[in-house]
Amino acid sequence: MDHVIYADNAATTKVSERVLNAMMPYFTEQYGNASSWFYKLGQTAAAGLEKAREQTAKAINAEPREIYFTSCGSESDNWALRGTAEKLLPKGKKHIVTSVFEHHAILHTCKYLEKHGFEVTYVPCGKDGIVNADDIKKAIRPDTALVSIMYANNEIGTIQPITEIAAVCHEAGVLFHTDAVQAVGHIHIDVKAQGIDMLSISGHKIHAQKGVGVLYIRKGIYLDNFIFGGAQEHDKRGGTENIPAIVGLGEAMTAAYENLDEKNEKITKMRNRLIDGVLKLPHTRLNGDRDKRLAGNANISIEGVEGEALLLMLSMKGIYVSSGSACASKSLEPSHVILALGVPHEVAHCSLRFSIDEETTDDDIDYILNELPPIVERLRAMSPLWEKIEKQDK
Repeated sequence: MDHVIYADNAATTKVSERVLNAMMPYFTEQYGNASSWFYKLGQTAAAGLEKAREQTAKAINAEPREIYFTSCGSESDNWALRGTAEKLLPKGKKHIVTSVFEHHAILHTCKYLEKHGFEVTYVPCGKDGIVNADDIKKAIRPDTALVSIMYANNEIGTIQPITEIAAVCHEAGVLFHTDAVQAVGHIHIDVKAQGIDMLSISGHKIHAQKGVGVLYIRKGIYLDNFIFGGAQEHDKRGGTENIPAIVGLGEAMTAAYENLDEKNEKITKMRNRLIDGVLKLPHTRLNGDRDKRLAGNANISIEGVEGEALLLMLSMKGIYVSSGSACASKSLEPSHVILALGVPHEVAHCSLRFSIDEETTDDDIDYILNELPPIVERLRAMSPLWEKIEKQDK
């Protein structure tokens, strides 16, 4: 394949050379256990661990003591929701508030909690993919334990009014958690200024290794252990730490916020050109607000074709994109996120998510815009659904 364009960074990113170089010594030279601090190898591993904790904390304006390393964003989400629910249940707090278009790590955890006696309110989002803080306020009850709203949607990239939502929660005396897996490293985040009580991070979304994440827990919040077995992670998550991955995550956090505004400006220009180019095709629509979205995200519905067919034909041209969340890629059901926008079922099936980053070039955008239209035309020519749409237009 002569030309390969990776435009699925919301699913995962490649490990950067800078991150890999930071990790390598901890595989082969500084391979000690961070809990074995009586000798140098263990002390060096512990120093790498704590440096990464400081780097992560600095990137979101937290304190190192508030950073807990986990295996992934989904684990962090589970710990935040289940830990808070179990901790506050004895106080009569048995209600959770979230939104209809959260990541499945949140939605499935909420379903689990519902099976165990908790009640969950699923707040809608607008047609623009934005949750209204007033809707959160109306949903909060005296027995609400936690509100969890994602910072940026993983499929359509829309950025939520996190500061306003956090203020509503604190006014009611309710804890606030945000799944920031898609946002961290792409948006300036200040957990103190924004009033965020808990926040989830995943390393593989920011050019670190898969299998490492973070849960930020504000000082003063005490959750029970998520994993029992050892004194790691401030006695809260047992198990020997994955030092190379954690070191890599710390380096990735630092790298992500270097020249972030300049990187976002470049990416946004390419994203907008991509959106404008695809929308020239008839019967296409951008999903989510045009401006309040991640710099690299463009989610577009192309009517009259199946998303899976588009993915396959684009991949044959070396263009790698997705039709929704990677975590739900084996499902043939339309995206719950797109449906939450009020998009008809048959249109939701026709959505593509392009997620570009700083390594994407203008030539890459040109290539996508050159190859996509003939593919769409070919698929529509074979589609009885497109024939129906054309008849309606006449």
